[in-house]
Amino acid sequence: LKAIQCLESTDRGVSVHPRSGDASYPDFFMQRCTQCKRCTEECPFGALDDDEKGTPLPNNTRCRRCGTCMGSCPERIIGFKDYNIDLIGSMIKAVEVPEEDDDRLRIIVFVCENDAYPALDMAGMRRNGINHMLRFIPVRCLGSVNMAWIRDALSAGMDGVMLLGCTYGDDYQCHFVKGSEIANKRMENIGDTLSTLGLESERCVTNQVAITDYDKIPQIVNDFVEEIVEMGPNPFKGF
Repeated sequence: LKAIQCLESTDRGVSVHPRSGDASYPDFFMQRCTQCKRCTEECPFGALDDDEKGTPLPNNTRCRRCGTCMGSCPERIIGFKDYNIDLIGSMIKAVEVPEEDDDRLRIIVFVCENDAYPALDMAGMRRNGINHMLRFIPVRCLGSVNMAWIRDALSAGMDGVMLLGCTYGDDYQCHFVKGSEIANKRMENIGDTLSTLGLESERCVTNQVAITDYDKIPQIVNDFVEEIVEMGPNPFKGF
């Protein structure tokens, strides 16, 4: 039955599970492409080929709209009409950052919409206590998180950043196969960059949760808040 659904969706030009019926496609601003091949290498579904120069060649019939290509691009030239670098960047800028002399901190959490966000929603409906200093932004997949968003958040004065997504590894639960794993590797790299800037690498972390972990999520995010409180405010706040 799933195979038939996939064939019908492909024939209609829309995506299959988990973004069933999504008619959007990634748009590439090729004039700024540097042929780095990151998007073609990281796409979990082989939806991007490349020519002899390394320029990506989209194969839209294989695209699952996860946005991993968007997250991989250092030039930020990939996006969807309803999901792109500028859109999430605007969400980050819209978050109020407490003044430097304010005791409150501000922490951004990028949450995968497939498992982590429903679990977070359930935690809220069960009235599980979640720290008021946290702000949540849903994303299609952790693989779609571009490191520019992390830099934007820290530059804006955010005191910490967490990525909350699906379990990866041998018993992976990522709806897009390896999005969480890719995001974790990117975060390791940005941790090294933070260390060279004099910032604690622990200010940016990745956590894995299942859709049934609604009882664990409050503890995970609240523990991260406590760690950030111990570190203190972002030293670049106000610059």
